Amino acid sequence: MNFSDHFSSHASEYAKYRPRYPEALFEYLAAITPERELAWDCGTGNGQVALSLTAYFQQVYGTDASEKQIAEAFGHDRIRYWVTTAERTEIPNSAIDLITVAQALHWFNFDLFYQEVRRVLKPNGVIAVWCYGFFTIPSADEQLNQALAQYYQAVEPFWPAERQLVEQKYQTIPFPFVELTPPSFAMTIEWNVAQVIGYLQTWSATQRFIGQHGIDSIAKMCDRLTNAWGNSQATKLISWPLSLRVGHL
Repeated sequence: MNFSDHFSSHASEYAKYRPRYPEALFEYLAAITPERELAWDCGTGNGQVALSLTAYFQQVYGTDASEKQIAEAFGHDRIRYWVTTAERTEIPNSAIDLITVAQALHWFNFDLFYQEVRRVLKPNGVIAVWCYGFFTIPSADEQLNQALAQYYQAVEPFWPAERQLVEQKYQTIPFPFVELTPPSFAMTIEWNVAQVIGYLQTWSATQRFIGQHGIDSIAKMCDRLTNAWGNSQATKLISWPLSLRVGHL
């Protein structure tokens, strides 16, 4: 599976609207990692995970195959970013305490990446991979849920094939490690309808839909979503449950 850069064309918007992972997730990962010298966030994107890891690790590596994503990444004096594929890095052997892959594993060549993991991970190191699918709005009424469902169903055929692995919550991806059973985590944020629409428009599926059908159909679905929302300035709780797999060598 070759790397496909589905995010570079709108990297700054992607960074603006990407939801943030809960601090409890990083507390958990740090707690199960015996040493905290060096973490590697692979497929770092805008560096969100790498930045969170600086609270727990002395140094963090953030790598991504997208130059534009790395250019938008959060700066920190203990993060070293560089552009490289997941499957072949310059990281020394047995150097890494924790490897994280957030919403990116489905782009990788699994066999080659896992070879790299076994090469760079310390004998007592930990690997954690996770993804999230479509969000939920717990307070949504039927009208709002229908508007969201219409949008998702319209753009769903335009997801890259790898998206199916996300929909399957990474359970069908090979994970050749001694697997642990982690707690449940979810991302949550309060957004108004304009922020929800801004987020939806960062989806690669949305961009592909617009490329084929133009903006008018998307605009109509966004209008329906706005009408179903009610007070457009009112915020609602948005939730993305995380599908997390954790293991060690």
